[in-house]
Amino acid sequence: MTQKTIYLIRHGETDYNRRGVVQGSGVDSDLNDMGRAQAMAFFQAYQHVPFNKIYISGLKRTYQTAEPFMELGVPYEKLTGLNEISWGVMEGKAPGNLDNEYYSSLVKAWSSGDTSVTTEGGESPDQVVVRQKVAIDTILSHPDEKLVLVAMHGRAMRILLCWITNQPLSEMDHFEHSNLCLYKLQYDYDSATFTIELSNDTSHLLSLAMMH
Repeated sequence: MTQKTIYLIRHGETDYNRRGVVQGSGVDSDLNDMGRAQAMAFFQAYQHVPFNKIYISGLKRTYQTAEPFMELGVPYEKLTGLNEISWGVMEGKAPGNLDNEYYSSLVKAWSSGDTSVTTEGGESPDQVVVRQKVAIDTILSHPDEKLVLVAMHGRAMRILLCWITNQPLSEMDHFEHSNLCLYKLQYDYDSATFTIELSNDTSHLLSLAMMH
């Protein structure tokens, strides 16, 4: 029975996250001080996990999140298929919350099942799945990498978690996420199925809550 364990994390906080502004794949922002502290807290909690490989998106906020593990010598690979959804015209401008009419109508369309709707100048969830499947196939094509760390993005994670568990994309908002949360996944090669063992786990960040 061949299995792969995937530690799937969302990147640490950026100033855009703090301000509640949509980043998307077109905004290549850095982690802020809080984001770096989150990355270090995650590292301290999981540094003894013998990861065979790290996979990150093409955006530096995922690189910076996984960097402490890279410094241990764990090899990494960049897969742009793991990038955040492109929010098109909204990037860096619009609040990513339901008070914003444009954002709100998009999310409504998606949750009613119309996941082919794209953001203006951006991507649809359906398009994100196509590129994610290529990235996940790459990750799964190395069964010898029993333990991998994958760092990616909020909306993209929601989309990914839907299709790998065979749920319609309209369900994506049921997958909660926060900065540097952990989803622990098991992939079974014989049945070609994913199971989610931990969801939106942030217990490793408790030490930070005490500092503030």
